[in-house]
Amino acid sequence: MRYESLQRLCVALIVVSLATAGFGVPAVNAQFGGLKDAARKAKEAMQKKKDAEAQAQKEAEAKKEAEAKKETDAKKEPEANKETTAAAQQAPADAAPSFQVYSKFDFVPGEKIVAFEDFSQDAIGDFPAKWNTNGSGEVVTISGKPGRWLKLAGSGFYTPEFITALPDDFTLEFDVLTPPTFAGYYLNSVIAQLPSDGAANWSAATNSFILSLLPGSGDLGTSQTQVRQDSASAGQNSKSVKQFTKVANPVHISMWRQRQRVRVYLNEEKVWDLPRALAQTAKFNMFLFALRNDAGESDYYIGNVRLAVGAPDTRNKLLTEGKWVTHGILFDVNSDRVKPESYGALKEIVNVLTENADVKIQVVGHTDSDGDDAKNLDLSKRRAASVRTVLAKEFAIAEARMETDGKGESQPIEKNDTPAGKANNRRVEFIKK
Repeated sequence: MRYESLQRLCVALIVVSLATAGFGVPAVNAQFGGLKDAARKAKEAMQKKKDAEAQAQKEAEAKKEAEAKKETDAKKEPEANKETTAAAQQAPADAAPSFQVYSKFDFVPGEKIVAFEDFSQDAIGDFPAKWNTNGSGEVVTISGKPGRWLKLAGSGFYTPEFITALPDDFTLEFDVLTPPTFAGYYLNSVIAQLPSDGAANWSAATNSFILSLLPGSGDLGTSQTQVRQDSASAGQNSKSVKQFTKVANPVHISMWRQRQRVRVYLNEEKVWDLPRALAQTAKFNMFLFALRNDAGESDYYIGNVRLAVGAPDTRNKLLTEGKWVTHGILFDVNSDRVKPESYGALKEIVNVLTENADVKIQVVGHTDSDGDDAKNLDLSKRRAASVRTVLAKEFAIAEARMETDGKGESQPIEKNDTPAGKANNRRVEFIKK
């Protein structure tokens, strides 16, 4: 018994020794390894859950932000469309042609403005007080176009009754506008010799010159001239013009009479030059517009009618008399930007300065009395400086030859109580130094 008990004790000791020596480690490690793997998997699952929740929150926020932006854009869209439409309407008026475009423009307005009509003295919706018609019309404003316009809305004639005489030398200017939906007939601009009560019978005038315009729907419109001398037809001509279409308007019309000769410009281009258009004995006493408008689709809009008389004599005025005054240098409203249609008048002074290299001048700006005195003084000075800049940059006249000054409204040459008086006071003077 003792032997067997001793034997069992030895075996137990051997087992304990083997375990202590490490022969039982793999089994223990397996047990603890399983526990660690489970913990790792649980941790990974938890992290995946957190990542999924974060991603879901991120996507929800992105969706919410996108919806908010869409709502904001939707609110802005009407204003954006409104601004786009306004810009489209203003494009023709705001587009500023370069001086190079007018390089062949030799039109120079007459020396003195005798009639000017911008409809500023008439109420919107009324027919202008100083005009007459057997049709229908009203003074209106047009979105994107500066100033006021006379809408010619019915068949018949429209005449400014303040124009009663057209001498041997005069210039006549006006603007014409049509809507994009225009579909109709010619606008006739008529210089005529008629009895005082004979406007309705303008087509049978003793002497007349008729300029007819029709805006085209494509790239070209149409211009016609008809001449009547001593109660008989004396010629008719027609040509296509690119300056006046449904999309290329308003168009500025400049007509220049020098005795029998008539020149017509559409914007910067001379379209007609007729040396014998008028009878030598003609005594023109009326200007009118005439049109046919059956269905109300031939509406024309007229603005800025200006009649000036007297041929310019730049050389004599500057070199002999010491001063040349011009109303042909034009500016944007309340601005010192010189309009390129001033090219003809600028070229007049350039020719004199080029041929007389020792002559120095002072450029002086003048305004009418509208607005604040101090602002008008500043504007006149800035306009004179702008003229000098244009003469230097566009025509290579040395700036050292030119001083500038401005008098504002302080030196009017006429009263400022009529449109024509104000137009004459808005001027640029070149004074020999």
